[in-house]
Amino acid sequence: MKSWEVVIGIETHVQLLTRSKIFSGSSTAFGAEPNVQANAVDIALPGVLPVLNRGAVECAIRFGLAVGGNIAPKSVFARKNYFYPDLPKGYQISQFELPVVSSGQVRIRLGQGEETTEKTIRLTRAHLEEDAGKSIHEGIHGASGIDLNRAGTPLLEIVSEPDLRSSAEAAAYARALHALVRWIGICDGNMQEGSFRCDANVSVRPLGHQEFGTRREIKNLNSFRFLQQAIDYEVQWQIAEIEEGRAIRQATVLFDPGSGETRAMRSKEDAHDYRYFPDPDLLPLFIDHDWIERERAALPELPDAKKQRFSADYGLSAYDAAALTASLEMADYFEAAVAVAGKSAAKICANWVMVDLAARLHKEDKTIVESPVSAAQLGGLAARIADNTISNAIAKKVFEALWSGEGASADAIIEQRGLRQITDSGAIEKLVDDVLAANAVMVAEFKSGKQKAFNALVGQTMKAAKGKANPQQVNELLRRKLTD
Repeated sequence: MKSWEVVIGIETHVQLLTRSKIFSGSSTAFGAEPNVQANAVDIALPGVLPVLNRGAVECAIRFGLAVGGNIAPKSVFARKNYFYPDLPKGYQISQFELPVVSSGQVRIRLGQGEETTEKTIRLTRAHLEEDAGKSIHEGIHGASGIDLNRAGTPLLEIVSEPDLRSSAEAAAYARALHALVRWIGICDGNMQEGSFRCDANVSVRPLGHQEFGTRREIKNLNSFRFLQQAIDYEVQWQIAEIEEGRAIRQATVLFDPGSGETRAMRSKEDAHDYRYFPDPDLLPLFIDHDWIERERAALPELPDAKKQRFSADYGLSAYDAAALTASLEMADYFEAAVAVAGKSAAKICANWVMVDLAARLHKEDKTIVESPVSAAQLGGLAARIADNTISNAIAKKVFEALWSGEGASADAIIEQRGLRQITDSGAIEKLVDDVLAANAVMVAEFKSGKQKAFNALVGQTMKAAKGKANPQQVNELLRRKLTD
């Protein structure tokens, strides 16, 4: 059987965080009644003139800087001509030959745990354009309507090179891009509202061949799970078609989450089919060096730089640093916790953010911004673990109390509940002696080579101490007394 290679490129439409549209003063707020946010400019009534939104350009510059792309000193807006019910002008204002950003790259993480690897995905371009309206299909008679509120909303279309080789890589790329545009503050990333949408160009070719196969474009994927499912189905469909002797025809397809299948919507157009030409109502966009430098200064510390700093400043592994910089909110939370706990407790903070806190947030479907346990509270908890005031086992009880709002701080809960760890060597030695005297059979089993007996003796000692004895001291003292 012939082996196949999958080739995927992603076009991502990122809705920019501006209060008004790209060429008019209409609001971009989500959720308004249909057609109340579409003015004369948005629908190109005779005599109107578009005016470029400076904020949209600033967002594009920031993105170009974040991915190491080239910011064009001169870019041009063009008319992309096609006819569709939700396109009120009969054309879309976009960029074609001279986009605002060219090249750049995004690094993605693949795999799990310490086995994680990285791959660099090249970007072709990122260009500014306006969104179309929205077709609404509803009603028992299958009636359709057009809502033009979204028409003219500013978009940055980000086009990757065909560097992706699996649905898992495509999903990892989409997640990384989603995190980046939110990190630099140019998009809210709300996929349910259409703020971040992906089109996947998918083809297959015999393994080892250099020529690309015929691609089909899967449109408007608004979840990472759907993106992966759609690509998986499309790949298997294309391979089956080719192996049965049928040619793949270039097409635009839709993904049906209910059936898990893709279906053809229309034949896929090439660039010349859109009859691009420079928009006569818009001057070329000129971006000078000073403008670029102002936007560079406004950027937050970028994920790769923060990741390197976390490793250098806090002694974290590359895996931990990458996990903690998966989002700006998580990175900020971690640093705020360390600011309270101290740098020496950075690894403890990292573990609690990545494991205990993340698990509880996932269980209750909350984001880290919605965490009932603040970064300062978690830092206070980590500090008490670091100075041996409490053990990890006790810390979990304190964390639960903080989560439930039963105390203002870890210190308050520890004092209220009498959870301070027993570290006095004399007190622990008396507990150990009492346990050894009361469990002669376990002692004999350990001396005959049964390791489980030692663990049982540790458990008995901790039980006698009501969980408050320092586990390390208990282990060391027990082992010394049993081997003397």
